[in-house]
Amino acid sequence: MEIILLEKVVNLGGLGDVVRVKDGFARNFLIPQGKAKRATAANREEFAQRRAELEKVAAEKLAAAQARAEKLAGYMLQITQKAGVDGRLFGSVTNVDIAEALKAQGFDVSKSEVRMPAGPFKMVGDYDLTLALHSDVSVDIKVSVLGEH
Repeated sequence: MEIILLEKVVNLGGLGDVVRVKDGFARNFLIPQGKAKRATAANREEFAQRRAELEKVAAEKLAAAQARAEKLAGYMLQITQKAGVDGRLFGSVTNVDIAEALKAQGFDVSKSEVRMPAGPFKMVGDYDLTLALHSDVSVDIKVSVLGEH
């Protein structure tokens, strides 16, 4: 299916690109989330008329993400979990736990923005973590998992 991207999508294209994707990806993800429209003649004309407006909205989102990244740069988050004497956690620290802890500290971060390529943290210690706030903006923070007995 050919679609017109209404915003930048990682590994796919930028605003206004006409790309061919699998039907399910377009119908189930891109179109319902407002990231794309079908590439019909009417939608192409409508996009051409609204292009400046969409570029302005995209620039505002990028600026907001950069402002959030400046606040979070170098931040150290401490999370306390129950742990055994050997330092292994009862349970684990996931992206949901990190997003909730950051919200409690006053940062607006969703769980989908927390990138944990190695999986959840299962041991007490300090970990480096990347937050993908925008397709072009990511920031590194440090998470310190503390054990309580």
